[in-house]
Amino acid sequence: MRVRLAVKVAIFLAAGLGGCAGLPDAAVRAPEPAKPVEVARLYVGRWYEIARTPMSITKDCVAGTTDYSRTRTGRILDTDACRRGSPEGKKKRFAGPVTFLTAGENTKMRVSYTVFVVFRVDRAYWILDHGKHYSWFILSDPSFKNLSVFTRAPCPSATEVARLTARAHSLGYDTSRLEYPAEFPPCQR
Repeated sequence: MRVRLAVKVAIFLAAGLGGCAGLPDAAVRAPEPAKPVEVARLYVGRWYEIARTPMSITKDCVAGTTDYSRTRTGRILDTDACRRGSPEGKKKRFAGPVTFLTAGENTKMRVSYTVFVVFRVDRAYWILDHGKHYSWFILSDPSFKNLSVFTRAPCPSATEVARLTARAHSLGYDTSRLEYPAEFPPCQR
């Protein structure tokens, strides 16, 4: 009975992660990443999710973060988290190792999340653009269905959020689909 329930939940989560049980096919609609990424500058520390496309996996989630760290073997680990309903809500967390799909460019990657200890869910991401000083980046899946905007600061100004939203729009993304569930505790809006 428990195994059947775990399988059903895993299937639901895989569907909620945007059908990421496999990598996308050749019909890629996202623009190519604007410039290479320096691993030591982007794939380290905490990033704050300022805007994102609504997905079932992030429904009712606020204060989303992505943390990049190194495993004991030197691999990069991606840990995504958010809080349900409010910044004090229950934490939702998914983690997995990063595999770069573009050697040297470091703009396209796959994260292999482990769900319920035994299920692996692969998700492909592209870093479409990033700030010169690595203070922000725009992330999408290759199909351009889902998009997120991250900053190093938990409380960017409204002007900065508007500028980053405009950048996502200039890349061809329908920014009317974005939601802005930042709500980090230190922010006074």
